[in-house]
Amino acid sequence: MRRRDFLRGVGAAGAAGLAGCAGLVRTRAANVPPVIENRPNAVYVPSHVEAMKVSGVASAGAYRCALTYSFPHRFWTVSIDRTERVSIREDDAVHLMPVVWHAETGVVPVTTNPKIEISEGGETVTSLSPWPMLSQPMGYHFGDNVELPGDGTYDVTVRTGAISAATDALAADAATFEFEFDYARETVRDIEFTTYPDEQGSTGAVPPMEMETVPTSQVPKPDALPGRPLGAATSGDAVFVATAMEDATPFGGTAEETYLAVSARTPYNRFVLPMMSLSATLERDGETVFEGSLSTALHSELDYHYGASVPSVDAGDVVRLAVDVPPQVARHEGYETAFFDVPPVEIA
Repeated sequence: MRRRDFLRGVGAAGAAGLAGCAGLVRTRAANVPPVIENRPNAVYVPSHVEAMKVSGVASAGAYRCALTYSFPHRFWTVSIDRTERVSIREDDAVHLMPVVWHAETGVVPVTTNPKIEISEGGETVTSLSPWPMLSQPMGYHFGDNVELPGDGTYDVTVRTGAISAATDALAADAATFEFEFDYARETVRDIEFTTYPDEQGSTGAVPPMEMETVPTSQVPKPDALPGRPLGAATSGDAVFVATAMEDATPFGGTAEETYLAVSARTPYNRFVLPMMSLSATLERDGETVFEGSLSTALHSELDYHYGASVPSVDAGDVVRLAVDVPPQVARHEGYETAFFDVPPVEIA
C-alpha cells in the first residue's frame, strides 16, 4: 500500500506526535536520560524519544520537502562496523531534518544527499551536509545538530542531488527548496519528549510518528510488493523480503531475465535499511545459477531495495543472502547496537 494518505493536507505545518506512547511526557527543560547501560546487540526500546515540529513545506518538480526540527540530541555515526557517539554541544540550537518525498507516491528516497545553507539578513550563518540517519519514531532521514546565534527568522535553503538509482517516475534532477525558519529558544525548549522508564533497554521498538504532513520511510508490507513473492527471513534483527519480477527490462536487464529484488527493513516498524553491501547466491538443484552483489535501486512500488537480473527464479530454488557491509547510516538511540552482526540467511 502506498502512502498517499499521509499526503492529504500537505502544507499545514505543526507538531508531529507519537502513536501509542504510554511513557512519561516531559519537556526539554527536564534532563535527558543517560545512555542505557548493558544495551542488547539488537533493536531495543530507547530511554526516550523526541517530538518534532514542521517549519514549512516546499515543492520542486515532482518532489516536496518539509523542514523539520527538534531539540538537539545525541546520536551515533557509523564507520563500517564501528560507532562513535555524537554528544550534544553547549551551543547546539536545534536538530534540523529536511525530509524529501515524491509527491504522488509518498516514497522517501534514500539518495537525495541534501545540503543546507542557513542565512540571516543575506549573510551565511552556517552550512552543512546532514547525516543519513535511522530513528525509531521517524525512520530513515537526514539530520544534524545545528548552532544558531540567537532567536530570529532565518532563510534556509535545502539543495538535493539528483535522485540516483531510480528506475521509473521517481527519477529527478537536482532540486532547491527555500524556507523561512522562525527560531526561538523557548519554542524549542518546550518540545515534548517521551520517556520509557519501564521498557527502556528491552528488545522492541517505539511506534512510528503520526505525521499529518510528512510520510515516513516505511517500505511496503511483504504482500504489497510487486512480482512473485519468494519469502522472507530475519538475521541480526534485519528483515529481508524477496520477490521476483519476470521482466527485468525496467531494471537494466532483458525481458527474458527475471529481476530478483530484496527489500531490507527494520523489525517492528518496517523502516528501510539502506546503504549496506548485500550479495546473493541463487542455487538450483545444487548448482549455482547466480552469484554476485545486489545493486541498490529505487522503484515506486518496490521502494528502495537491492536487486539483480538473473536468468530465472524457479520453484525449489534457494536464495542465500550475505551482508558484506552493514548499513552505513548514523543511528538514534535504539538502533545503534543493531544490524552489525548479520549472519548469512537463506530463503527457500
